[in-house]
Amino acid sequence: MPPPLHVAFAAGPAGPWTIERISPVCGDSLPPAARIAVLEGASTRPPTDATWTLRGVTSNPRYTHRREFDTLAAVQAGLHRPHATCAALIPLRKSAAWWDLAQDERRAIFEEQSHHIRIGLDTLPAVARRLHHGRDLGEPFDFVTWFEYAPEHAEAFETMLARLRATPEWHYVEREVDIRLRRVAP
Repeated sequence: MPPPLHVAFAAGPAGPWTIERISPVCGDSLPPAARIAVLEGASTRPPTDATWTLRGVTSNPRYTHRREFDTLAAVQAGLHRPHATCAALIPLRKSAAWWDLAQDERRAIFEEQSHHIRIGLDTLPAVARRLHHGRDLGEPFDFVTWFEYAPEHAEAFETMLARLRATPEWHYVEREVDIRLRRVAP
């Protein structure tokens, strides 16, 4: 397991990812911006002209059993693939009712009822993802997930999102923003 990685998603006038749209799924949206820069490292500072910045840190897997962890690790694609020119940045916050549950109760909703891992596995390795935790950093979103995929896998990505949002787990989501991006050619 690699060490935790601090990541900041800085929206503003610069960055390699052009924002195509920012859509609130539930709760408040985020202000419009033109681009996003993905900044990695604990000492990285967002640019002073950023419209907004979302922060998170990678962490150990929380709700996976060993078999699931091994299966995910065997098929998960890495980020920064040249052909993966589409991305989605999806920050979300869950309700106090979710956090009031014990971890085993959250796991039961997450996988046994909602099949979150199974749904995600159906899109691997076409869709790469990295989850960032913001709750313990005092950020406005509990999770900030970054997805990358090639244009020909956009439909599979949309299907995955629709399936996840239709699960019992999503009854606990009180704020979610869907940000779609395209990588600018260097």
